[in-house]
Amino acid sequence: MQKLEAHEMPLHKVFSSDYDFRIPDYQRPYAWQEEQAVQLLTDLAEALERGTDEPYFLGSLVLVKTSGEPRSDVIDGQQRLTTLTILLSVLRDLTTTPELCDALHKLVNQPGDPILGLMPKPRLRPRPRDAEFFRKHVQTGGATETLLGIDRNTLPTDAQKAVRDNALALYRELARWSEERRLGLVRMLGERTFLVVVATPDLESAHRIFSVMNSRGLDLSPTDIFKSQIIGALEDAQESEDCARRWEDAEETLGRDDFADLFLHLRMIYEKKRAERELLKEFPTQVLNQYLPGKAEVFVNDVVVPYAEAYAQIRDARYEASFGSEKVNAWFKRLQQTDNNDWRPAALWALRNHEHDPVWLDRFLKALERLSASMFIRRVYTTPRVTRYAELLRQLDQGQGLDSPAFELTETEKSETRSRLEGELYLVAKTRKFVLLRVDELLSEAHGVKYDLPLITVEHVLPQNPSADSRWVDLFDRAQREHWTHRLGNLVLLNRAKNSAAQNYDFAAKKARYFTGRGGSVPFALTSQVLQHDDWTPEALAAQQRRLVDLLTTEWAL
Repeated sequence: MQKLEAHEMPLHKVFSSDYDFRIPDYQRPYAWQEEQAVQLLTDLAEALERGTDEPYFLGSLVLVKTSGEPRSDVIDGQQRLTTLTILLSVLRDLTTTPELCDALHKLVNQPGDPILGLMPKPRLRPRPRDAEFFRKHVQTGGATETLLGIDRNTLPTDAQKAVRDNALALYRELARWSEERRLGLVRMLGERTFLVVVATPDLESAHRIFSVMNSRGLDLSPTDIFKSQIIGALEDAQESEDCARRWEDAEETLGRDDFADLFLHLRMIYEKKRAERELLKEFPTQVLNQYLPGKAEVFVNDVVVPYAEAYAQIRDARYEASFGSEKVNAWFKRLQQTDNNDWRPAALWALRNHEHDPVWLDRFLKALERLSASMFIRRVYTTPRVTRYAELLRQLDQGQGLDSPAFELTETEKSETRSRLEGELYLVAKTRKFVLLRVDELLSEAHGVKYDLPLITVEHVLPQNPSADSRWVDLFDRAQREHWTHRLGNLVLLNRAKNSAAQNYDFAAKKARYFTGRGGSVPFALTSQVLQHDDWTPEALAAQQRRLVDLLTTEWAL
């Protein structure tokens, strides 16, 4: 039987000669984006500011590694290891203290040691295609500053673009810190930051461990523990049985994963600030202690059950009322098109407190969607986003309701949202479909998100790479193509897979053979509007851009 080892390892031991990390070629490329990299730094900064001696855990690594041998093939943990290497390299390049610079460089790179027979080399070797870029622009001393002058569009892989973007984001953030604060972070990383390292010499065993660690629904979850505390606090047998049944019905209604998410949202509703530690540690002190002892049945009947029902109504867009339910459910669908659920605690609060007032809910959710959309389009990071919603929850609890100042966008926020809408929208993959579906809805006769299509793609009218002999080259000069190609006015929606050949058709052929669906129709008002043009000229495109941006500017009061 293969020997498995699992240890809590301090970061300075992880980045030591005990390990020679290699990312196997079969692994997916490095893919963390700026939001995740900055969030890692934010989490570390919050742990630093708490100023305790409590260990800080960064998660786990799963390695194929023979005991006593440094070579370590990374099966799980690549994203975290790579980002930590970038972080250490940025800290190294920012410090003005030579001794600290040297110490950080030794964490990133193994120094040569003729006595131990060690050759100088980087401690982490990414996939072969990106390894030299990573060595040259991250691991080499002073290298992260070279990224400032690199145009991301010239980089050949998405992984290299992600490395460049994340290094610059961390560099800019840490450059605002004092040298003393950066030193405090380095000491925290060295003294009380840990990873759980799981190693086995067998690849099959490593993958099995990875699968078990990432399986869901089998292990005892925090909600199971909370349930035992609540039900266990009930002395009356019948009351205990009834509460257990109502709890289990709520969990079954949502499913195990969404039920767990509900408790994260409940913690936010009660505490009104971003989580600092895991739910199992925070929820009892922040929420349960208000009901234990003596009010366990109140927690089940007045919190778990009604909030679970509210969660289901939001998730499934199935709010019911004698009138106005369609408007409310349309807002739920719009909100769900963003890439995060940080808005949900506010929506849950609203539904729990104003369930029988669809007019109020319509106005509230309109304001919530405006705020959510603006932060989504502006790519606001998790911490400031959650902080904004936490402030909104505080103001709601204070009775400010629809007039809560947290709903309001500043002039700078409005301006930046408009700027993003007016810019090269197609290049922002996370937001482009959201914006196009939203503007398409505004163009349609009947408002309300209504598309239930298995596939929706975003396509260019003026193609990205028209052939030299196409009519596009006659209509648009090079400068016009560079300006307009990726902007909102040049984009349409299709319910079909991309067709690389059809994308470069001239406009007449595109209308007839690519943009038009079966029976000569398309389901999208935006695409239908473009089909009404006889030709797609710079003037037509500019007019479309103005109209679409104006529609969204009016809808979101920008």
